[in-house]
Amino acid sequence: MYYFRWLLGFLHLFVWGSIILVHAIPPPDPVQCNRTICTLSNSYGAWGDRKDCSVKSVVYPTTEEELRSAVAHANKNKLKVKVVSKFSHTIPKLACPSSLGHDSLLISTAKYDSGIEIDSVNLAVTADAGVALRDVIDKVEEAGLSLVAAPYWEGVSVAGMISTGAHGSSWWGKGGAAHDHVIGLSMIVPGNESEGYAKVKQIGAQDQLLNAAKVSLGILGVISKVKLSLERGFKRSITYNFTNDSSIENNFMEHGKKYEFGDITWYPSKHTAVYRYDSRVPMDTPGDGINDFLGFQSNEILISKSVRASEKLFESTKSVNGECTLADTTLWYKKQIGNGLKNNGQIFTGYPVVGRQGKMQTSGSCLYSPKTRIDASCAWDPRIKGLFFYESTAIFTATKFGDFIKDVKKLRDLKPENFCGIDHYNGFLIRYIKASKAYLGQSEDSIVVDFNYYRADEASTPRLNQDVMEEVEQMAFFKYGARPHWAKNRNLAFLKVQSKYLNFNKFIAVKKQLDPENMLSSEWSDEILFGKGGVGSDGCALEGLCICSEDRHCSPSKGYFCKPGLVYSEARVCRYSPSSSNL
Repeated sequence: MYYFRWLLGFLHLFVWGSIILVHAIPPPDPVQCNRTICTLSNSYGAWGDRKDCSVKSVVYPTTEEELRSAVAHANKNKLKVKVVSKFSHTIPKLACPSSLGHDSLLISTAKYDSGIEIDSVNLAVTADAGVALRDVIDKVEEAGLSLVAAPYWEGVSVAGMISTGAHGSSWWGKGGAAHDHVIGLSMIVPGNESEGYAKVKQIGAQDQLLNAAKVSLGILGVISKVKLSLERGFKRSITYNFTNDSSIENNFMEHGKKYEFGDITWYPSKHTAVYRYDSRVPMDTPGDGINDFLGFQSNEILISKSVRASEKLFESTKSVNGECTLADTTLWYKKQIGNGLKNNGQIFTGYPVVGRQGKMQTSGSCLYSPKTRIDASCAWDPRIKGLFFYESTAIFTATKFGDFIKDVKKLRDLKPENFCGIDHYNGFLIRYIKASKAYLGQSEDSIVVDFNYYRADEASTPRLNQDVMEEVEQMAFFKYGARPHWAKNRNLAFLKVQSKYLNFNKFIAVKKQLDPENMLSSEWSDEILFGKGGVGSDGCALEGLCICSEDRHCSPSKGYFCKPGLVYSEARVCRYSPSSSNL
């Protein structure tokens, strides 16, 4: 009892301490080099297989011609090529050019990030590939215009954003996926000797190649410029309704139709659904609010480390009650502060919160800080040993999503507290994506579900209630045929992914046309694109590198054995059991 009182006291300090304005240390550069080799990391400090990505050399072009020259050099010298921005937030190893290291070139667009051209007459903006999303949005808003679609996290470059299918939430207009607002781009592709080994290809709105190029995973060519459609400036009005989850499977469809930018966050263990009522309003509507989402705010480093220490304690002691206390307090706090909405740019005073589109559509305040500040950061910054987690993101055909919710509820109702490990992050975030012409986009109106959960410091360490997360994961991707978000997920989510995209073969045909020698492919991108299963090694299921079929794929020495799912019986999950003969 004393321990839980201490925990509540600690969380109280965490809650109210976060109201104080803090600025985070900037995220680390994803590329680190020594005298002999360079290493590429993502922003979380670990790839799915936890193995380093080593590259022979890195170049930092500042112009389109320098970018073309880098591609030409790689083509002439038979090097594998990948591109990374200054953010590197992709979870799969898509940006790693080769496992060999010595035959590769990494191109960073970190310094190719200044060109932004606004066309107010034709309502368009063209930006260099490495330009940060926030810089584009601010420039567009200064011109009295608005970019309609953007991902919730603003720590992306414009090229990276469209290449992996990043999205917000909307079934209206062109929809919530950023790539569906692309009306042109420039892409550098390999060329023959007479073409200087590389050439710039202009792809316009009516060019069929655009359907392949706007979600390309970086394997068709190197994007140099992106042209996005705009609209006249507008504001948004947001209200969160915290309510019971009893009818979520019946309400989600109407919610997406009624609210242009609506979403739902579901906390199964708390039987709570949070409906986001989010619609555009005229520019003369009073309000200068911002959306500073709680999860993307700066955190005191001490607090981030302490929360991680609490998680590890709960895991090692198998304290479900501890995780549920954390989930209760987190949900309570989100309700008190409007989940980061701020009416006047400083604090939350009540609903609705009205603000300009550019201040409401995306967030990421932990990205920005003076370099002299060393006591705060993004909570997942790998340098501070803070939060470390998985992110599973499944994209459902809308007509199948209600049945998925019903199945998750059946699993939840067996033991609701087993979902606290998901709920103390952000529950299940439910968003809307409209049907797209992109070959690797969604061919019909879809529902996207994101959920985060604890990842152990060591690959060999099993997790509390990991069978629940694994059953939900397999239920989504295999029972209901959900498609994985290209920039997120554990490897198993991509199994047989090519069969889930109607235009997959059209994409591959364009790949053969633009990059016939596979200069821009790697074993890592092939593993994702072609959904190749991992090798069934000891413990592989713990990290999502395989689906268990034998006990050794889990951790029998620590009491985790391969078992059938409790609701989805075809699932195979690693469940904690006193012996392999138990359920």
